[in-house]
Amino acid sequence: MNGPNRSAPLRRGLAAACAALLFVALATGTAAGADPSPAPSPSPSPAGGLDPRITEIMRKPEYRNAQWGLLQTGPDGGRVVHSMYPDQFFIPGSTAKLVSVSGPWHTLGSEHRFVTPVYAVGDRRGATLTGDLDLVAQGDLTLGGRTRPDGTVAYTDLDHTYANDFTGATLTPENPLAGIDELARQVRAAGITRVDGDVIVDSRLFAPDPVLDPTPTPLIVNDNLIDLLTTPGDRAGADARLDWRPKVAPYEVGSTVKTVAAGGPTDITVTATDGGTRIRLSGTIAADAEPLLRTSPIADPAAFGRAALIQALARAGVRVTADPAGPNPVARLPRDYEGRPRVAAYTSPPYAQYAKLILKVSHNLGANLGICLMAVTTGSRQCEDGFPVLADFLDEAGVDRGQLQLMDGRGGNPADRATPEALVQMLTYWQRTPQARLFREALPILGVDGLLAENCRDCPARGKVFAKTGAAVGGDALNDRLAVGAITIAGYLDRGGGRFDPFYAGVNGASTPGPNTQDVVAVANDLAMIAAYLQEAPPSP
Repeated sequence: MNGPNRSAPLRRGLAAACAALLFVALATGTAAGADPSPAPSPSPSPAGGLDPRITEIMRKPEYRNAQWGLLQTGPDGGRVVHSMYPDQFFIPGSTAKLVSVSGPWHTLGSEHRFVTPVYAVGDRRGATLTGDLDLVAQGDLTLGGRTRPDGTVAYTDLDHTYANDFTGATLTPENPLAGIDELARQVRAAGITRVDGDVIVDSRLFAPDPVLDPTPTPLIVNDNLIDLLTTPGDRAGADARLDWRPKVAPYEVGSTVKTVAAGGPTDITVTATDGGTRIRLSGTIAADAEPLLRTSPIADPAAFGRAALIQALARAGVRVTADPAGPNPVARLPRDYEGRPRVAAYTSPPYAQYAKLILKVSHNLGANLGICLMAVTTGSRQCEDGFPVLADFLDEAGVDRGQLQLMDGRGGNPADRATPEALVQMLTYWQRTPQARLFREALPILGVDGLLAENCRDCPARGKVFAKTGAAVGGDALNDRLAVGAITIAGYLDRGGGRFDPFYAGVNGASTPGPNTQDVVAVANDLAMIAAYLQEAPPSP
């Protein structure tokens, strides 16, 4: 996040990105000082007074017209430690992912693995298949593109899915085509060296639902994004260097970005034409700038996956007569695959690894995907049918779902609401399960990793707050500032001796002094510090 931005041209993506992105830029160990002017006092906490440092934060001028919510309970959710409007609706931002990730975790199971098969459909004589290879998409979130050698899923603290909205996003080193390459190698190992026919991606698992934004698809490669990494040239005036991935035809990427003097403007624009397959970068990058990551969406994930597999097959020694740049010929798909030989299959890491990715980096696509995957367990292809599955789980978990409103999995829909009580109930549920530690450690850890990595790195609470963050932020053109619909945080406080208190803290209706997005990060930092002060408080009797 760079210097001031005027509110009038604020990108639509700001609200979407801020719905998840928190606590990335500030690494302070103390909260800002109190506002000396009078402000309304928060309602008292019935279980005792708040730490004065928390009250200082809540009385700052940016919260003059805001509504605070707070709830901390004992580990079993019974005894209330602190409470402030616990049963009122708040905009949840990405704290909604505590619910939407818990649903598929419970429904699929933490050890569930996605098995993506490739079938040979046609007549095979020796090494030649006269017919098609059909890849049947199974909703695998990464398809090997983030899988480390030890089977865990890699992530960075600021994920590449946020690269267009915030400076500092980085890539994992893993090959985004790893799963596709593995399938191709298996086809070759099965003895097929020639396909006189086509390669088809079967995406009938579920129908993409545009209400879920970003929209999940049954086949996902590299989060359905092309990564574009620009590095300054050797001197001012030189062409900038560009690398991009994954390199799949017919996608073509070009750049006219120029290097300018150190300290100069870094301003890069990405445009895409021809269905997103022709990508161009223009603008400038300062000679002393760090490499800048941007992304461009893959408009047709199935066609992209088809092309990627045809090219991977060629690398593996399997010739396909079909043109990789052609359409995905779904009309050729069989009704089912009964009796068809399976010639390859890629098996994912367990779902708990994907849940960790979604929670650590606030992965919006993965959170929405969980809704569709729950629908699939009922035999439905309509993602909206995942919500009744989620509702049944919440009833079983003891969460009052009347205190939740959800239209997506990421917490970014304008209708989404949650009370502090409902989120604490969700957190309390996990405390009663054998997977309590696995779930807790899947959350960002204050001062350690994920979207809390840069906060409170030197304070006593470092490593002792496990929490999901959330935000909803938009422009206020009338007052040339940013409207902070919500900044929230919810998770567990390590109180020592194996005790972990569920908690929620959030503010709705704050505003920034001006249009600088850095001021939003300052609000987010206040919430991180409230969590730290709650953790640092002396144990109550």
